Amino acid sequence: MPVITASIFNLITAGPGTDPAAIIPLAVAGFVIVTQNIVTHTLYIYTSSLYLREVERKIRSALCERIQQLTLSYHHGSSLGTLQTKVLRDVESIEQLSRQLSESVPNIIITLLVALAVTAWRAPAFLFFFACTVPIAIVINKVMGRRMTDANHDYRSRVEEMSTRVIEMLRMIPITRAHGLEHVAIGRVNENFTLLKSSGMKLDVTNACYGSLTWVMFRLFEFITLLTAAALMLGGRIEMGVGDVILLSGYFSSITGAVSGLLNLMPLINRGLESVSSVAEVLECPDIEANENKLKFSGVEGAVTFKNVSYRYPQSKSHALRDISFEAAPGETIAIIGPSGSGKSTILQLLIGFIRPLSGTIYIDGHDMNAFDLRSYRKFISVVTQETVLFDGTIRDNITYGNAGIAPFRVAKAIDDAQLSGFINSLPDGLSTRIYENGSRLSGGQRQRIAIARALLRDPAILILDEATSALDTESEALIQKALDNLKRGRTTFVVAHRLSTIENATRTLTLKDGAIASIR
Repeated sequence: MPVITASIFNLITAGPGTDPAAIIPLAVAGFVIVTQNIVTHTLYIYTSSLYLREVERKIRSALCERIQQLTLSYHHGSSLGTLQTKVLRDVESIEQLSRQLSESVPNIIITLLVALAVTAWRAPAFLFFFACTVPIAIVINKVMGRRMTDANHDYRSRVEEMSTRVIEMLRMIPITRAHGLEHVAIGRVNENFTLLKSSGMKLDVTNACYGSLTWVMFRLFEFITLLTAAALMLGGRIEMGVGDVILLSGYFSSITGAVSGLLNLMPLINRGLESVSSVAEVLECPDIEANENKLKFSGVEGAVTFKNVSYRYPQSKSHALRDISFEAAPGETIAIIGPSGSGKSTILQLLIGFIRPLSGTIYIDGHDMNAFDLRSYRKFISVVTQETVLFDGTIRDNITYGNAGIAPFRVAKAIDDAQLSGFINSLPDGLSTRIYENGSRLSGGQRQRIAIARALLRDPAILILDEATSALDTESEALIQKALDNLKRGRTTFVVAHRLSTIENATRTLTLKDGAIASIR
């Protein structure tokens, strides 16, 4: 457009006798150049968005896949808020960076090439002024780049801390409300909000300084170029038309605008690169379960052997388990009892494969667990823990989790065995009744029975019950105990419980004390 604008001004200043029709080709060219953007820009954005949104989806999918592969030790040392920020905010920052680069950089490059080519053709002496923009850009970026990187890093860290604190506040609401500590909870999150505000203001001011410094330097340089051109024309040093001066000014404005636009991307680039590093912390984390290229279980009979198994948690000076040895034949029920901290839950975590022995060996059907892909092994176990985990969805969704295509009669059988039929039939929407995260609208017994129905549906070879009936009243426990007895028949079962009624029919009872077996009877 500057070429067309300059040509029009040269026609105007050419004086009388110029054919007015000469402006028609310029008018047509200008109209076409402007209006074609409707189609080409829309098509360009559609194409770039198609790829950018797919990359965004793939990064989030890769993050979630990696999070599922990371060990439980990693998750115990990481906050939910931090991981949530990586999946949501950091990926969004990467997408925004990619979008800005894909939309701005080609435009900037084309603008620079066209401006330099036309200037070299019409006023080559002024290429020197254009070349001076490069060192200016380098100096500005050198001065402000490190400050922007540090400000972005600090802001992202504050966002992760805020996300963690908010999740913590939401989880603590029942405890907070029960003890009248709302002001304490609000004070804790407000402290994080204040720190985030300060960090955000520091980032905004740093970016503003960078942007304003860039704008002022280039506008001054552009003005100096215009004054130089005017002085050389008035002094008779060069011969240029009015249109050529406008052309020169327009293209220098385009060049400085392009370079300035590139520099203005630096805050976004710094923020995006910080998010790339954050996402890489998960995607490149080596702390994953070693399952690849290992043998897979095609079936499990349920024979379990612990042979001289010891385990010590990271950063703990004493062993959680020491030289544990016992055997469980298929179909046996092994009760594990002992005081808190004696190692009961550690045995269950080892049995599930959440952690690996530091010494000793665990055998499943005579095979060393370490030689197998634990994901294939876990298909043949069911776990019901003391803390029932339910998600936002229908009762049917929660019961059939992982078995979406299972036959309806099997779902009904599991519901009956878990003594849930009466409760579900009393609901207006039955199995389609929606329960919210963690089943906040259900009683403890109802939540636990849904978890038991889920375990029943898997038809496991090995059943693990960790205080599975602790949330039930005496009447509900009696009903479910019968269902559990039926479920345990023909299956190897490990039970951790304090209630004698839960373990009275156990084949054997392991009593733990200080991480060792005190007795087996």
